[in-house]
Amino acid sequence: MMLQAREALMAQFRPYLQEQGLTDQQWRIVRALYDSGELEPRQLGECCQISSPSITGVLARMEEMGLIARQPVPGDRRRLRVSLTAQGKRIAKAIAPKVEAKYQELEALLGVEAMRRAYDVLDGLLAGLRDGDGEPPGRR
Repeated sequence: MMLQAREALMAQFRPYLQEQGLTDQQWRIVRALYDSGELEPRQLGECCQISSPSITGVLARMEEMGLIARQPVPGDRRRLRVSLTAQGKRIAKAIAPKVEAKYQELEALLGVEAMRRAYDVLDGLLAGLRDGDGEPPGRR
């Protein structure tokens, strides 16, 4: 049921992403960088729930598309900072208002109280699945 709910929810937003040629993962990265500025790949993987092996390939494709830029961290060439390019920022600015409007539409359709209960249940589920170090099992 959780997978069905996730897919039903994502179906509401995918047309906006597809207009810009983005996948779900790419949008999560664009949104994270738009909201946070520069992040390291590890940080992006954590906040966007994308595994380390997958984030490497996704970032490479996004760089080829001209959406992101990767620069070495001064003083530590092993680390990289990822940021949006001007094109990536344009796409974020084009999609973000549509996503926010869709959230408002869903809230109006389902009701504020139902949305609050859904968030509470999901927060409780996530808290219950975390182990002693705050990480979900299998996310180390």
